[in-house]
Amino acid sequence: MHKPAPTSLEVKLEQELELLEGLLRRIRLTWLLRHFRARPVWAAFVCANGFVAIAILSLVAMLSRSPFVFPSLGPTAYVLFFTPRAPAASPKHAICGHLIGLICGWFALWVTGLLHVPSVVAEGVNLPRVFAAALALGATGGLMVLLNVGHPPAGATTLIVALGFITRIWSLLVIELAVAALVLHAILVNRLSGIDYPLWHPKPHPAPLPRPGP
Repeated sequence: MHKPAPTSLEVKLEQELELLEGLLRRIRLTWLLRHFRARPVWAAFVCANGFVAIAILSLVAMLSRSPFVFPSLGPTAYVLFFTPRAPAASPKHAICGHLIGLICGWFALWVTGLLHVPSVVAEGVNLPRVFAAALALGATGGLMVLLNVGHPPAGATTLIVALGFITRIWSLLVIELAVAALVLHAILVNRLSGIDYPLWHPKPHPAPLPRPGP
């Protein structure tokens, strides 16, 4: 009898353990895996990187007085460190995805004449705001597919802009700089752990091995 093919969850766990073991080996902490189960150690690793990532965002938000860098970049940090091999986690997808979201959100505000109007919290939801949000999200999704730079958290970025929370060009640049800082952090941590994390383009997935016949 042939051994059943591993499930996607088993493959994912194996990849997580590979990342974790590589990192612990490099920083000489492999003894943790001898005393603790792998999943809690992996959870602590993701927690620590999430903490550092949000600390970076907090510093950027404090210096730029742009608190809305958090809602969409928090999910980006999770993607970069929890699924580093996914195409969406590559520097190209993260940086270009958010850039598209920012541009589409600002364009939607310009088209609807809402650039200098208070945010949806102050003005409430009206037809121009609904159109701006729909246009921003639709354009962002379409362009990410067209340019092959899918990054789901960018959908939150474009809505933050289209809903009027961020309208100044300077603030948009700050968010993109924060994305770049997160990506640099991901490159350092993931490469330290031994993952062949890309410097720009996502790594192509290896061709699946042929399954044995009956």
